[in-house]
Amino acid sequence: MTLQQRFLAAGLAVSISGTAAFAQSMSPMRGEVASFTDAFAVRVFPANPYEHRIKVEIRVYDQDFRPVQARVAPSDFMLGGQASRPVLVVVPFDGAATRKVRICTESVPFPGEQTQIKAQICGKFLGQHKS
Repeated sequence: MTLQQRFLAAGLAVSISGTAAFAQSMSPMRGEVASFTDAFAVRVFPANPYEHRIKVEIRVYDQDFRPVQARVAPSDFMLGGQASRPVLVVVPFDGAATRKVRICTESVPFPGEQTQIKAQICGKFLGQHKS
C-alpha cells in the first residue's frame, strides 16, 4: 500500500467513525479522592451530545487497562439525546495506600446498525487512603 493510499484509508476511517467516536463524553476527566475507608467513590457524568439515544456502559480499569472489580451504579443504561446522568463508582483500595484507575464511558452499538464501532472515553482518577 502506498503512502497516499494509507492516508486515504486513514481519512476514510476517521470520516466513517467520526459520529461514533464523539457519541459520548464524560466529566470530570481527572480527579483525586481522599478516603478514610477501604474504598473511594467517584461520581462521573456521562453525556450524549447528539439527538439520538445511545447505549452506554461504564467500566473501570487499572493504569494498564486491566479490569478492576468496582461497584458501578448504574453500570449500563440508555442515554437520551442531549442528556447526561450521574453514575457512582466505588473502587476498593485492595490493601494499597493509593490506587490509580481509569473510569471509562463506552458506547455500545445497536444490533443491526450500519456502524458497529464501540467508542470509549476514559478519565484518570487517583484514590488516596488516609488513616
